[in-house]
Amino acid sequence: MLIDGHLDLAYNALNGRDLTLDLDALRADDPVEGQTATTTFSELRAADMRVCFGTLFALPHTAESPDGYTDHAGARAQALAQLDVYRRWEDGGFIRLLRSGAEVSAHLALQDAPPGVVLLMEGADPVRDADDLPFWLEAGVRLIGPAWGATRYAGGTGAPGPLTDAGRALVTAMRDLGIALDASHLDDAAFWDAAEIGPRMIASHSNARALVPGNRHLSDDMARAIADTDGVIGLVFLSQFLRDGVTWGATGDDLASHARHYAGLIGWDRVAVGSDMDGGFGAEKTPVGIERYRDLPGLLDVLPTEHRAGVASDNWRRWLTAYL
Repeated sequence: MLIDGHLDLAYNALNGRDLTLDLDALRADDPVEGQTATTTFSELRAADMRVCFGTLFALPHTAESPDGYTDHAGARAQALAQLDVYRRWEDGGFIRLLRSGAEVSAHLALQDAPPGVVLLMEGADPVRDADDLPFWLEAGVRLIGPAWGATRYAGGTGAPGPLTDAGRALVTAMRDLGIALDASHLDDAAFWDAAEIGPRMIASHSNARALVPGNRHLSDDMARAIADTDGVIGLVFLSQFLRDGVTWGATGDDLASHARHYAGLIGWDRVAVGSDMDGGFGAEKTPVGIERYRDLPGLLDVLPTEHRAGVASDNWRRWLTAYL
């Protein structure tokens, strides 16, 4: 069984990928150039992927993404369109949206069910302000990462900075409403501002900065702070996040190095999967041996036998059933 802490499913759908197709059929007519697709619903089933955190990810305007959002309204429109995709998939029987730990537990007990999806907002710009959080909570969002790059709320990857005043209000309201904070992509200053406020924290897809430098990854102290809230950290399956200085060609041994590093800091019971497969990269940049999503569980064979089930699913399951 597999539980994946990070998949951009609806984002891929709105980029024109039909995840209801067999992977070979999708690859034969893939609208996304330069990124060989790895993930469809049939691939998730083949990997025995039972539950994932499915993102609402609004892409900001950049030179590389000229159609991205430039204001709150544009970010909100992207997130709402993705929310609609998840709901239509649920209506079609392709997924099941999960809103509570009890629902996760019941879903995992089923023998033949579609993948369960817990909604995670990656980058908080779709949220108007702290008073808008109840809307998203009612919509099913259970985790929010305030940053991707810089947002109105926080410094992020490649964009150093603290929580803004709006960010402090947002994280405080998240704490009070029981919405968990995803620390992935937060810059250090924003991370420590958030930690001081005291929400429940996880990192859905973050590798170890001790092995790969940069503010995209967690320092040892950040990993310990997440563990102090009983949080879990998901490992990303992108080669350049697994081995310093490479674009492709990382191996299972590189993945195991990040897992062992975290385990030495915070214990094996806090290490999990946050693959981010098809999250802006394709099979060209996944570790050697992963050509499609169904290959993912096999890479966990590099981990100590007694800890494989925990990393594959049990650690996320414990967190989800306790805190969702």
